[in-house]
Amino acid sequence: MAKKRSVIPFGPQHPVLPEPIHLDLMVEDEKVIKAIPSIGFIHRGLESLVRKKDYNEMVYVAERTCGICSFMHGMGYCESVEHIMGVEVPVRARYLRTVWCEMSRIHSHLLWLGLLADGFGFESLFYQCWRIRERILDMVELTTGGRLISSVNKVGGVIRDIEPDMQTAILHAVKEIEKELRVVQKTFMNDYSVESRLKGVGVLTKKEVLELGCTGPFARASGANFDMRVRGYGAYADLDFDPIISPVGDSYARCDVRIQEIFQSIDLIRQALGQLPDGDLSVPVKGNPDGEYFMRVEQPRGEAVYYVRASGKKNLDRLRIRTPTFANLPGLCKTLEGADYADIPLLILTIDPCISCTER
Repeated sequence: MAKKRSVIPFGPQHPVLPEPIHLDLMVEDEKVIKAIPSIGFIHRGLESLVRKKDYNEMVYVAERTCGICSFMHGMGYCESVEHIMGVEVPVRARYLRTVWCEMSRIHSHLLWLGLLADGFGFESLFYQCWRIRERILDMVELTTGGRLISSVNKVGGVIRDIEPDMQTAILHAVKEIEKELRVVQKTFMNDYSVESRLKGVGVLTKKEVLELGCTGPFARASGANFDMRVRGYGAYADLDFDPIISPVGDSYARCDVRIQEIFQSIDLIRQALGQLPDGDLSVPVKGNPDGEYFMRVEQPRGEAVYYVRASGKKNLDRLRIRTPTFANLPGLCKTLEGADYADIPLLILTIDPCISCTER
């Protein structure tokens, strides 16, 4: 007897989705045969604001592409304009940007771990992850004045410093986060109920990752050695680290990679603060940009690309952002093929989707 196929709509509103995405799922009994994504529910037209905002004002627009990745959106945009204008950012400012980048990565990954725990019904683990996350958000607020939208980037450097007492507070906070994360790690990696939901689920091979252009922890969990930080922007060229990679390629590996990246971010913060040089926070910037540049940074979700084109006027001609979630959507659809219908919410979460970034 032939199995019956049907199409089931998933989203845009669903308890596991923090933002709206719609999937048409072709299912055969309880197995997904094909997934077709639809996006565009929260398009805001941010890139078109280059017609109304000058290149300095666009820093704050870029930061609002996404709340979670706010700092690195501002940094990626600023570095694009700085390369066009030939602006040499002070070394201290580059180190400060790097510290804030890694603080952003920690709070983003902890947010994701909590959402993943909530996705498979482990409420106490969800609350624990988000409780730990509050510690790093306190440090972001202490040093920038904002918990999510920091607004400390400017073309030419940064507008706030991290004073010695703040550095001490950050080092104490990451020490506590590291200690508490060890306990959370044991639960994620060793609890039977967690393993039963993640191990062997949504396997994506390295070959498939390369063919589909996936990025970030989603790709590195399948063995792809892609991490834009090794390019050496900011202060990363002066820091000692290697990308976190797993060859397994399932949902369990994606969880493991992100947990290991939190520990790595803690180490990078310690290195950066330990080597933090004296000097200016910014340099004067005169004139208007004239030229074009591609800038690539490693956001918590993966590689983000910023394209800026200018023609010597205060307003840019073009700003285009390619976000990691957009790059990972084809990989998501691939993992959904052959998956059990009950695993769909978890598989969507394993790419750490940010639809706000994707649609802008």
